[in-house]
Amino acid sequence: MEAETEMKLDRWGYEVRTCSDACISAINSYYHQVLSYGRNRSVILEAPESDPECVLGNILAAHFLCSAGSSRASQLINAATSCLERASSYEKAVFEALIYLISPDRDDVLAVELHSKLLQDFPRDLVSLKRAQVLCFYMGRADLSLKLVEQVLPINVHEDYIYGMLAFPLLELGRMEDAETAGKKGYEINKDDPWSQHALCHVYQYECRFKEAVEFMNNCARSWGSLSSFMYTHNWWHVALCYLEAHAPMEKVRDIYDKCIWKELERSDAMPAEVYLNAVGLLLRVYIRGERDLFEDHLKNIAKCLTDQAFWFLEWHLDILILWALSCTGEFEKAEDLLKGLNSRISTMSKKKQQLMQRGLSLAEALYKYGTGDNEVALELLGHDFDAINYKIIGASDEQLDVFTELHIILLLNTGEADRLYSLIEKQLKKREGAPFLWRLLEKGYSMLGREEAMSCGEKARKLEATYFN
Repeated sequence: MEAETEMKLDRWGYEVRTCSDACISAINSYYHQVLSYGRNRSVILEAPESDPECVLGNILAAHFLCSAGSSRASQLINAATSCLERASSYEKAVFEALIYLISPDRDDVLAVELHSKLLQDFPRDLVSLKRAQVLCFYMGRADLSLKLVEQVLPINVHEDYIYGMLAFPLLELGRMEDAETAGKKGYEINKDDPWSQHALCHVYQYECRFKEAVEFMNNCARSWGSLSSFMYTHNWWHVALCYLEAHAPMEKVRDIYDKCIWKELERSDAMPAEVYLNAVGLLLRVYIRGERDLFEDHLKNIAKCLTDQAFWFLEWHLDILILWALSCTGEFEKAEDLLKGLNSRISTMSKKKQQLMQRGLSLAEALYKYGTGDNEVALELLGHDFDAINYKIIGASDEQLDVFTELHIILLLNTGEADRLYSLIEKQLKKREGAPFLWRLLEKGYSMLGREEAMSCGEKARKLEATYFN
C-alpha cells in the first residue's frame, strides 16, 4: 500500500505521485529538452510506459502527442483522468492547465490565465512558464509574456533558462537594452542556452551590429548539434540574415542556406516543416532584395516539397510563406487550394478569433498576389496604412515580420507610389539607421521622383555596405 502512494520530487522540487524512478527521470529529461530546445522531446513518452498511473507523465505525454497530431493522446488523457484523485496538488494544477490547452475550443486568454494561476502556486515550473509564453507569442501579447516571467523571476534568479525567457518579450516590446542585459545574464549562467544566444543575436541584429552578431553566433554554433530542427535552422537563419542585411557577398547567404539550413533535412530525426519555415523565410528576403540569381533553383526545389499538403495548416506564418513560394514558381492551382483551405478554417472559428485572423488571411492573399506578379492587388490587400506590428497573430517575431514591411515598401515602389515612402522608411530608419537596404530603398524612391536627395542616400548606403564584411 505504501508503494502505491509513494511521492517523488521532480526537477523543480514538486511532488509527483509515482513509484518509478524511470518515470520521474523521463519527466525531468523532458523538461530539459523543452527548455534547451532539444530534439528529443519524445522522451516524455517513456514516463507513462514506466508508470501508467502517473498523472503528470500521462498528461505531459498527451500534450506532446497532441502537438504532434497523434490520436493516441486520448488514451493518455483517460489514464491521467482515472488517476487524478490520487495525484499531488502540483499534478492536478498542471493537468487542469493542459487539459484546457488541449481542448479544441479553448480560449487562449483563459489558457494563459490558468497557467498564470499554476505559476502563482508553483513558480519554479519553468516548463509551464515556457508553454504560457508560447501561447502569448501566438496571441501577439509580449506584454503578457513579460508579466508571466516577471511573476516567477524572484524565486528563480539563479536558474538556468529563465533569463532567455525574460529577454524575448523585452525584445518584442522594443526594450533592447534590457533584453541585452537579460540575454547576457542567461548566457553567463549557461553558454549553451540557445534562447539566450538567440536573444543576443536579435539585439545585435536589430542594432545593426551585424559583424558582432555573426561572430557571436559562429562561436555558439558548436553547441547547436542537439537542437530541434526549428532552433538549429532558425539560429542559422539569423546569421544568414545578418550577412544579407550587411550586404555581404551573396555566396555567404547561399552557403548557410545549403550547408546549415537545407542540409538539416538529411538528418533522420529532422522535422521538415520547421526547416521549411526558416528556408522559405530566407528566400523571401532574398527575392524582395532582388538577389534571386543564386537562388532560383532553391526556390523551385522547396516549392516542389511544399506542394505536399502534409505541410499545410500547421502554422499561419508557414502557410503565408508557402503561398508566396507556390505562386512565385507557378504552382497556382496548389496555392489556390491552400488559400481556400485557410478561408475554410477561418469560417469555423469563433467570431472573435475570425476578426483576429482576418488580418492573417489578408496577408496570405497579398503574398499570393505578390508571387503572381500582381503588385497592384497585393498592395490593395495590404493597404497603404499597413503596419507589420499588427500581424503578430500569425506566429512571427518582430524580426520575422520585418520582411512584410520591406514588401510593403517594394510594392509602393513597384506601383509608382514612391511619394508615399518617406514616412514609412524614416520610421524604420529611426530604429535601424545602420541598415543599408533601407537607404537603398530611399535612394530608389528619390530617384523615381527625380529628387537630388537620391545621391546622398546612395552614398550613405555605400558607406554602410563597406563597413561590415567587404
